[in-house]
Amino acid sequence: MTSLCHSTAVIEDGATLGDGVLIGPYATVGKHVTLGSGTKVGAHAVVEGHTTLGEDCEVFPHACIGTIPQDLKYHGEISYLVAGDRNVFREFVTANVGTEGGGGVTQVGSDNLFMAYCHLAHDCIIGDHVIFGNAATLAGHVIIEDWVNVGAFSGVEQFRRVGQHAFVAAYAGATKDVVPYCTVQGNHCQVFGLNIVGLKRRGFSAGAIGELKRAFRLLFRSNLNTTQALEMISGEDFESPEVAALVEFVRNSEHGIVK
Repeated sequence: MTSLCHSTAVIEDGATLGDGVLIGPYATVGKHVTLGSGTKVGAHAVVEGHTTLGEDCEVFPHACIGTIPQDLKYHGEISYLVAGDRNVFREFVTANVGTEGGGGVTQVGSDNLFMAYCHLAHDCIIGDHVIFGNAATLAGHVIIEDWVNVGAFSGVEQFRRVGQHAFVAAYAGATKDVVPYCTVQGNHCQVFGLNIVGLKRRGFSAGAIGELKRAFRLLFRSNLNTTQALEMISGEDFESPEVAALVEFVRNSEHGIVK
């Protein structure tokens, strides 16, 4: 199977298109772009820069993928956006390449959904199976781990990290790191508890959820400070790898955690 490009699409010389790629009317694909097999680019969409999209991705109309960063320190250096397979970029999504100061690459895993008007800034690192609600916005250098939900119109401040299986509610503002497995809400956001619904949907055992509840009570619902809570958790008989991941995340946080 060969790629199918509408007669009005602009495909610059040098672009690499896999088998079965579909390019819609008036779409633009830059000369340094690589599109994996089965990827679709909708009408009026733009994919430019040193951008690689894996297999079976879909770029909806008017999305702009691989554009230069909205960073005044960017001075035209070559940088990249690399995305895995089966990512969906809905209408008017913007995703920028990296910067020299941030490692030079924006990374997106596989099986992610960016709903309409989302913004993915320079040097962000996105895991797998992440869902971004409409107009969710990431500043530069943000890390979003696997299976995170970022609600509509929410924002994550630069250099922050959102742990795996966390749920960031709509209209939230994350100015510190969001710990794994939790739900946060508000601006500035606060922890409201475990992401129980998400954990059950993803098959976490009752034992793992029970241990996370105990750890959360120590970390967020006791009179202990963070250091004391971590010491208490380390001294308890926790066996689940989820609690170990939670403790490691908090200990490695460079900007403090949402409490």
